[in-house]
Amino acid sequence: MIGNFQQSNLRIEVEASRESIRDSLLRPEKMKQWLLGQRFPLGMPETLYSGYEFTSWTGGAIPIQHQVEVAEDNCLRLLLSQGIDGYHEWYWGDGWVQSRLEGVSVLPLSIGQTVTLMRFKQWLGSNSQQ
Repeated sequence: MIGNFQQSNLRIEVEASRESIRDSLLRPEKMKQWLLGQRFPLGMPETLYSGYEFTSWTGGAIPIQHQVEVAEDNCLRLLLSQGIDGYHEWYWGDGWVQSRLEGVSVLPLSIGQTVTLMRFKQWLGSNSQQ
C-alpha cells in the first residue's frame, strides 16, 4: 500500500441514546443517511454482523473494502483494505461516541474522521428532535 501511516482517536458528546447511536452505526440504511460522500453496495443486510464484507466508495471513486470484525451493542470494528489498509473502531454509550481510525493511506484520515464525526453529531441531534 502506498501512503502514510496515520492514526486518529476522537471522542465527542452527542445528544442521543446508546440505542440510537447503535442503530445509526450498525444499520446500513441509517448509515447511508448521515455518512455523506460514501456510496454503498445494494443488498446490504438490515444490520451489520461479524464476518460481513462489503465495499464502499469514497468520493465516488476510491474503493474501501470493509470486513466487519466485531458488531456488538456498544462496539463496531471494521478491518479496512484497498483505499485504506487498517481498521476503524467505534465505541459508544449514552451521550457519547468514540472513533479510532488507524491505517496506511494517501487519504487525509484525521480530516475525514473529524468531518464524519461532526456530520454524525449533527444528524443524531436533528433526528433526536423528531
